[in-house]
Amino acid sequence: MATGAVPVSFAGLKGRENGLGFGKNMDFVRVSDMQRVKSRRSKVCVIRNSSSVEVQPASEGSPLLVPRQKYCEHIHKTVRRKTRTVMVGNVALGSEHPIRIQTMTTTDTKDVAGTVEQVMKIADTGADIVRITVQGKKEADACFEIKNSLVQKNYNIPLVADIHFAPSVALRVSECFDKIRVNPGNFADRRAQFEQLEYTEDDYQKELEHIEEVFTPLVEKCKKYGRAMRIGTNHGSLSDRIMSYYGDSPRGMVESAFEFARICRKLDFHNFVFSMKASNPVIMVQAYRLLVAEMYVQGWDYPLHLGVTEAGEGEDGRMKSAIGIGTLLRDGLGDTIRVSLTEPPEEEIDPCRRLANLGMRAAELQQGVAPFEEKHRRYFDFQRRTGQLPIQKEGEEVDYRGVLHRDGSVLMSVSLDQLKTPELFYKSLATKLVIGMPFKDLATVDSILLRELPPVNDKDARLALKRLIDVSMGVITPLSEQLTKPLPNAMVLVTLKELSSGAHKLLPAGTRFVVSVRGDEAQEELEFLKSSDATLVLHNLPYSEEKISRVHAARRLFEYLSENSLDFPVIHHIEFPKDIHRDDLVISAGSNAGTLLVDGLGDGVLLEAPDSDFDFIRNTSFNLLQGCRMRNTKTEYVSCPSCGRTLFDLQEISAEIREKTSHLPGVSIAIMGCIVNGPGEMADADFGYVGGAPGKIDLYVGKTVVKRAIAMDQATDALIDLIKEHGRWVDPPTEE
Repeated sequence: MATGAVPVSFAGLKGRENGLGFGKNMDFVRVSDMQRVKSRRSKVCVIRNSSSVEVQPASEGSPLLVPRQKYCEHIHKTVRRKTRTVMVGNVALGSEHPIRIQTMTTTDTKDVAGTVEQVMKIADTGADIVRITVQGKKEADACFEIKNSLVQKNYNIPLVADIHFAPSVALRVSECFDKIRVNPGNFADRRAQFEQLEYTEDDYQKELEHIEEVFTPLVEKCKKYGRAMRIGTNHGSLSDRIMSYYGDSPRGMVESAFEFARICRKLDFHNFVFSMKASNPVIMVQAYRLLVAEMYVQGWDYPLHLGVTEAGEGEDGRMKSAIGIGTLLRDGLGDTIRVSLTEPPEEEIDPCRRLANLGMRAAELQQGVAPFEEKHRRYFDFQRRTGQLPIQKEGEEVDYRGVLHRDGSVLMSVSLDQLKTPELFYKSLATKLVIGMPFKDLATVDSILLRELPPVNDKDARLALKRLIDVSMGVITPLSEQLTKPLPNAMVLVTLKELSSGAHKLLPAGTRFVVSVRGDEAQEELEFLKSSDATLVLHNLPYSEEKISRVHAARRLFEYLSENSLDFPVIHHIEFPKDIHRDDLVISAGSNAGTLLVDGLGDGVLLEAPDSDFDFIRNTSFNLLQGCRMRNTKTEYVSCPSCGRTLFDLQEISAEIREKTSHLPGVSIAIMGCIVNGPGEMADADFGYVGGAPGKIDLYVGKTVVKRAIAMDQATDALIDLIKEHGRWVDPPTEE
């Protein structure tokens, strides 16, 4: 584990289920290499060695100890982390090579012809690597036929065997496939029962020896045949042993993988990569960063396979993947990626390629900003910087407290044309209409940007705006518009240059201001923020900027705000070019704004895209906030992408469940083709719909199965009844 420092007095450490925290004694000793000790009945994890790197709480009061050192090459620009080259068949992985694209088949592996056909289709679509599930001896035998058939058809795309619970199957298939994926949570350990176990040092050591005994033959065989390996931890399938020491946490994910990596290194096998997957992008990002930070400490240089598992389908799945994968690519991390979607596997390739291209371009240009010292951002745990929401001021005629939302705000850019049909305009903002009058609802846009005000004599358009202002929706308009066609109680958009010129002082006292900032301005320009009394700040770097990184410019801005105790709310404002592809918009929003929001930096988004569908932009904005675990406005789905283990038509069933349950904000439903990774794979879900046997479904509440072997044609209704039993159901809203 990471080299670190802990208090001299072990009694000063507080043992916690989900990590570690410091006690009051802050004297340090140099220690490294995870050792487990008991102190006053509490288990604590101590890191022992001779290295001088220290650990610290990830944030004030956090139970998570992290290395006090870097997790990427540079904090102010994108530079790919240097790795060794790992060969997967004829494909090279690592920092000296392109980011590789991969997916996974969904056919029954025993169906040789069907699997071969799907692999060829995937290869023709542009994938570099294909993974195939291999759950038993029959599937392993079929793999030889699959490989031979593909070779005969001149398809040499590397094949990866996906292994769970089956060391003997891994040994067999390593003779023909190019790479073996092992899950440390279930390769040698039993399926997790989610029990809190007590271990002595001897007990723990015996389990490690058991892992080495089971895993060593596979390592030796991979060495013999020149195979690669992925040590792929899943957040939802950690063993009871790991969870008993580290909790269901990123720390546990890393240690689980390191146990297997140490065995590989002991046997002088280095042709492997790591992955740290989770369905929650925030957890996924934390785990990869912690993994890399500890590899820096150890001097390891193994490549990374990136992915958000069970991301779902459509824009939801693409957004989650863009947030998780895009965040790490912006940090220069990642050498091969998969976008897991509940769609045909070939449909994953295009968004995967778009993400890979984004990451490679950022690294090629070394997009960033001038070097700056970063002291306030939390790399390893989510701690949101909450901007000060607007406070009502004495004498104000309208209520400004609703122009932003405490859990994350959505702002939209609107046009004069939209004001011509007020009721349609209000509906497009997702307001609730009562006799034609707008009122805010759960997923209503919080504020709007109107770049051109209606003429002073256009009473209908101005009345439409007044009705929005009256229900606490902010209306933002440029300084030049407000000076020439003033709209009562509008918020005025100004630049730092306009602030410095004093032009804003021409407006009446008490006017609310919104300041637009690039983030890469000179320090003396940013100083004007101190006296601005801004209601909120828009971070807006032109989309056309090639060398300057929006992410790094924003981090620099947040560092400036924190250093100067300025608590303005900050909205991420992205102006996309005309005719941008939908997938590019989603992926760019996730990998730019999402990268910042998963670090707790930001209070909302304003996405502008000329000629793009208004409802699509609004929904994408709310999806972005929900994907970053901020504002919950609809049902959350944890939906696996299907594979050869899946026991029902995942896409069809997923669509059926979504149609009947999508109106339940705050409820999370897992739709899983099988339970191979254990119920922990549904760690984020309130309810689970899981293939238990062919034609049969098991229903879960949290991690506990409550109903088994339900006939498929009755399972969706049974799921709804289960949600009702737990008081989480509401009837769908009716159209007026």
